[in-house]
Amino acid sequence: MATGTPATTMLTRRGIPFVLHPYDHDPRADGYGEEAAAALGVAPDRIFKTLIAAVDGKLACAVVPVAARLDLKALAAAVGGKRAEMADPAAAARATGYVVGGISPIGQKSRLRVVVDVSAERFETVYVSAGKRGLQVELAPADLVAATGGGLASIASS
Repeated sequence: MATGTPATTMLTRRGIPFVLHPYDHDPRADGYGEEAAAALGVAPDRIFKTLIAAVDGKLACAVVPVAARLDLKALAAAVGGKRAEMADPAAAARATGYVVGGISPIGQKSRLRVVVDVSAERFETVYVSAGKRGLQVELAPADLVAATGGGLASIASS
């Protein structure tokens, strides 16, 4: 499988250690993160989904466990805003340069504010999309934050 996504290229260029985990993506799958967790045999709280939201009209990137939901109020507060709502999928794809279901928080086309849920710190490594459906990248939470230029905040709810 070709590994040259913008995410993997950026990680390699910066010398950030990572492991790629390809899996066979089923185009009929409803939940991309849940599919990745099942296919890779990884707990859903260790696989993080990338969600794009509009905070006060400006796009931001939230990275939360597949097993959790994004708390939009908490995301807004984390980026110094007042109101957040999920972004239109087409706008998310345009801003990030990735297809929905394969949006990585790393190597996005536009520099969006990135907030990673603090639960990532519970693990030695976490998984996020490597920039295409059927490909996850495993890396240390601190490396994820560094690669995205983001920050940590409590933005997930059960």
